[in-house]
Amino acid sequence: MAEPTVSKSAELRTRILSALVLAPVALGLTWLGGWPFAAMLAVAAIAMAFELSALLPGDTKTSRIMLAGFALIAVLAAAAGGPLVALLAGLSGLTFAITVGILRNAPLWPSIFAYPYVILPLIGLLWLRLDPEFGRVAIFWLLIVVWATDTFAYFFGRAIGGPKLAPRLSPNKTWAGLIGGMFGAGLVGAIAAIWLNLGSPAILVLVSAALAVIAQAGDILESALKRRAGVKDSGKLIPGHGGILDRVDGLVTAAVAAAVIALLHGSVSPGAGVLIWP
Repeated sequence: MAEPTVSKSAELRTRILSALVLAPVALGLTWLGGWPFAAMLAVAAIAMAFELSALLPGDTKTSRIMLAGFALIAVLAAAAGGPLVALLAGLSGLTFAITVGILRNAPLWPSIFAYPYVILPLIGLLWLRLDPEFGRVAIFWLLIVVWATDTFAYFFGRAIGGPKLAPRLSPNKTWAGLIGGMFGAGLVGAIAAIWLNLGSPAILVLVSAALAVIAQAGDILESALKRRAGVKDSGKLIPGHGGILDRVDGLVTAAVAAAVIALLHGSVSPGAGVLIWP
């Protein structure tokens, strides 16, 4: 019985060491913004494209390269200050992939799902970060909301247990964990609103809690993809953690939602659109 304990201990050490190396790099590039931040997302775009393609039916070397290539083009366009051009690049890639699928008589839904899944969150993150006044704060708020959601959901779920949230898709998720994640995210929203001393803390708390639900949905969605593909992790890129999709599954959906909120709010800047409320 001792061997599994050693194995789990070694895995935990690997996870911690990976986080200690990667987290400061990711946070530092996020702090810098601009092209360093874009470069990080460009690498993420390629990794996400390859991992997601492997989880979907009809995966080929060509489909992986196509998705990665158009995702990279979209990131570069968004970084240059052209989110509309970036969206057009993503739409062009999706159109091209659908055309290829029709010609090959292949299923179309993997392309229809994959291109928005990979490209939209990257464009959303870059668009928010480009805000010269609130971009840095908005991205760090979003990251901490997602991390708080995962952390509080884990501890609430372990401590309370109870009914499962989506047992067929993600058997470890519980309703108690979801409520805990919403509480943690709402706490982050309250702290951010008080720290900024702008707008309504109550509304930012609600927005943060809503993003927690969306982040958990992203986590469950990625779990469903892995279960369908019959794999435990999306990849082996990060020692002890699996693939990049395993680390950003909640951020993928939360980033898109945050960008949509900023767009619909119609504020003077995207960062203010998600952070500052009347």
